[in-house]
Amino acid sequence: MPTMSELTDFLNKQTRAINKRDIARQFGIKGDNRVALKNMLRDLKNQGIIQSVQKGRRIFTAEALPEQVIVEITGMDSMGDLMARPLKWTADTAEPQIIIVKDKLNPPAGIGDIVQARVKPVGNKLYEGEALRRVSAGENQMVAVYRAGVVYSVDRRIKEAFDLQHAPKNIQNGDLLIVDIPPIRSLHPTAEFVKKIGNETEAFAPTLISIYQHNIPVAFSEGSEKQAEKATVPPLGKRTDLRAIPFVTIDGADARDFDDAVWAEPDDNLHNKGGFHIMIGIADVAHYVQSGSYLDMDARLRGNSVYFPDRVIPMLPFELSNGVCSLNPNQTRAAMVCEIWIDKTGHKIKHRFVRALIQSVRRLTYEEVQSVIDEKQMIVGLEKEIQTLIEVYHLLKQKRNQRGVLELDVPEREVVLNDKGQIVDIHLRIQTDSHKLIEELMILANVSAAETLENKGVSAMYRVHDRPSSQKLETLNAFLNSIGIRQTLTESAEPKDFNDILLKAKKTVNHYALNEFVLRSQSQAVYSPENIGHFGLALDRYAHFTSPIRRYADIMVHRALITALKLGKDGLSEDEKHTFDEIARHISQTERQAASAEQDALDRYTARYLADKIGAKFTARISSVTAFGLFVSLDNTGADGFIPMSNLRFDYFEYDEPASRLIGRNTAIEYHIGQTIQVILKECVPVTGGLIFELASNPFKKVNPLSRPQRKQRIKAQNKHRSKRRGK
Repeated sequence: MPTMSELTDFLNKQTRAINKRDIARQFGIKGDNRVALKNMLRDLKNQGIIQSVQKGRRIFTAEALPEQVIVEITGMDSMGDLMARPLKWTADTAEPQIIIVKDKLNPPAGIGDIVQARVKPVGNKLYEGEALRRVSAGENQMVAVYRAGVVYSVDRRIKEAFDLQHAPKNIQNGDLLIVDIPPIRSLHPTAEFVKKIGNETEAFAPTLISIYQHNIPVAFSEGSEKQAEKATVPPLGKRTDLRAIPFVTIDGADARDFDDAVWAEPDDNLHNKGGFHIMIGIADVAHYVQSGSYLDMDARLRGNSVYFPDRVIPMLPFELSNGVCSLNPNQTRAAMVCEIWIDKTGHKIKHRFVRALIQSVRRLTYEEVQSVIDEKQMIVGLEKEIQTLIEVYHLLKQKRNQRGVLELDVPEREVVLNDKGQIVDIHLRIQTDSHKLIEELMILANVSAAETLENKGVSAMYRVHDRPSSQKLETLNAFLNSIGIRQTLTESAEPKDFNDILLKAKKTVNHYALNEFVLRSQSQAVYSPENIGHFGLALDRYAHFTSPIRRYADIMVHRALITALKLGKDGLSEDEKHTFDEIARHISQTERQAASAEQDALDRYTARYLADKIGAKFTARISSVTAFGLFVSLDNTGADGFIPMSNLRFDYFEYDEPASRLIGRNTAIEYHIGQTIQVILKECVPVTGGLIFELASNPFKKVNPLSRPQRKQRIKAQNKHRSKRRGK
């Protein structure tokens, strides 16, 4: 028999309901001992450690969710899925996060709605859910576009037209409005006019829609504005004077807020020949944004800055984000400096943190530094300093490769606008070695921050990335099997194991598809006071420290370091020490909310860019396959669109879920993730970002149809496959 402690530990590790038989099998309990087990479970239930439901006598811990639960919709992630939290949560630990991946409601569930959902665990404190019924509606406002007496939602999931009530007389077609809609739809739904926010033809309409649709806070409180206006650089005092160190900032050409500045030199210690001494200066935002202040409350509400093609919605007022906090060149700035020593292999020997005054000597761009790396052009006056940083980067890159970081090929879109907000170009962003140089230095500083806080036993806001769940690995393994890669990934797999399979497919037609599947198999990175490590970076401890101007998590880490190292009185407050779970959940949500808003704006700008190209032919890759059609991504712009099944008229297609492909019943034509196809743009709706495509040619003409016996044989094989899956 297990002890009560052993039984409790086992139950707390479960993420779904189990029954008494499962427990007996786990511990090998037989005969009369089953009665003793029943009594132990009864005691645990009386203590509130576990709960039980009658159907099948299932048991789940107070920290796990039942199969159906009432949840509140709290936001939307970058993939367009709704995020939710359990409405009632009695455990002492942080609430689990729920992603609504299926929605059967009409109209679809929205932020603020209370719904009944069916959930299943997919990771540590992470569930996927299906919205089954609406218990109550949240705020019933939506962003809509006006057309001849009716309004249409800018959310492409809502197809209805709403009769507009009490609209002003000067309203025009194309006006963007905020409207109230009733929680229960009638056969002729109506919407109540609230206010006008712009017009869909205006240059910056895509950004404006995203700001309102995702409830991004724009204005700062009066108290915050006054505190920001009074902010000044502190005197030297007890700070270390590092203004003689030639720090440089390296950022994008359009950057305006500079969080970090870097410098390195060869280590003069005779025992560390070939090693380096590095300084990474980070804006000392905690000095200006102190716990409980107006600035702090506004920053926490936002959680992070939000970046759109035409503007930034900053986490901090302009006077801080672009002023006294920003490490602008040739200006004295307060900084938290991470001083690091590495050996000739890139291994970190030691580090320390100091509060200092620094002065950046030059504002450099990635392009300038890349020219040095490519040996095309030197940076006059900083030749030695930049070359030293490049040498440091090569050592850190070597260490990264040895560590086995997950290496995914995930291109990002970049929209280029002119001064009038008109789209000049849309292309895929290229990450160069100059980007990676800064990335590796920031990772080094972030690891140092996490290690310091862990060693000092001070509460920390870790950046955690859990291992892939068994359910997602099962899907990935099914795809690997379908493309002939005989390698099964288990929950104990390391990032290098994923890299191995990506390498096997690198020069094959499956490379793109496998990248997509591996990406989807990963857990969501979040903030948490509980350290479980960062799987993707192959790190045991990691915390965001290097971007406090744009991330609230970094301010929390700065405050924790100040408390841990006794660097001042502006460290963690007593309230913060007891609310880390709540803050972590909130800033993880605002991060996803910002990513979703940014993605939606990109989609709308891209749709606007393609609006005059109806009928044009494009090269695309299939990015996702579903039972109702194909999602595609255009090669040049990265634009995402959809080919509905109704546009595949030349055959009836069966959906092969394990291989994520469509197979023509009569023609045997196959469509799968990663496949390159030619498409024609049929529909474009800039206000929603929706793009509908069709195939550029009918492939039926190039394929010999199956004979009747062949069709029967294929259908028989498909039915056998379905029966096998249902039995499984």
